[in-house]
Amino acid sequence: MIRDFIVEDVLRLIEREGITITNMVPTMLNMIVSHKGLERYDLSSMRVVLSGGAPCPPKLAKRVMEVFRCEYVQTYGMTETSPFLTASILKAHLRSVPEEERFRYRTKTGREFLGVELKVVREDGSAVKRDGKEVGEIVVRGDTVTPGYFGLEEETRRTIRDGWLYTGDLATIDEEGYVQIVDRRKDMIITGGENVYSFEVETVIYEHPSVLEVACVGLPDEKWGEMVTAFVVLKEGEKVEEGEIVSFVKERLAHFKAPKRVIFVPSLPKTGSGKISKAELRRIYGRRDDKSVQS
Repeated sequence: MIRDFIVEDVLRLIEREGITITNMVPTMLNMIVSHKGLERYDLSSMRVVLSGGAPCPPKLAKRVMEVFRCEYVQTYGMTETSPFLTASILKAHLRSVPEEERFRYRTKTGREFLGVELKVVREDGSAVKRDGKEVGEIVVRGDTVTPGYFGLEEETRRTIRDGWLYTGDLATIDEEGYVQIVDRRKDMIITGGENVYSFEVETVIYEHPSVLEVACVGLPDEKWGEMVTAFVVLKEGEKVEEGEIVSFVKERLAHFKAPKRVIFVPSLPKTGSGKISKAELRRIYGRRDDKSVQS
């Protein structure tokens, strides 16, 4: 057991023990594949690397597959679901499609796990179209899903309706049944009356060659309601201006989705499990009168 996630210790452990399978959050995988001296370690024992806990940008997933040279599977779940709800394991007939299409399915959130019933629904509870475009909320039920929260009747009634657990995760679903999470409902940014999904913006910013990590949140703004704000950690030795990041996004997405503010930080706050804490970013920078924000 490793008490703390220290990249060198993890790499030594994989090599020494001949580890064949692991599941890490994207920030951990990013730290591994960005580590200088990675080539010194023998990682050939790995059979499959799973990523979970947060959406994984395709660029990072591709790099993980290059480094570990093994199967890559995206997973999704919650403490309330014991934990898996989906895995992006390819269906048999999808293993023969062109590599680019296989990669697209591998990097989706995945299809429902064994024993789980999953739907993506609109506000009225009806199922969204299976077109990979219409966004709804993921709801699930099954023997592995909790029947409720101990001692919290109101929270249970709000979260579990007609036997379905409402996850709070917004997603699309395609004709093959593969889900793609676009955001947490609480993380969706509403700017100028338009919905902006933070993961979509983050995925584009991750494509910038100088960016190591990024998190997008909506901060209060008198004009726009919420202002799309990108917190960016640059790779060691890199220098980038705010305008370059904004232009980079505008070239690839609708202009209203581009950050109106880019804040360069040395690191992003993390939870105990290593996930980026957007709640902490909103807490620190979210006051309208906050003069401490420096881009």
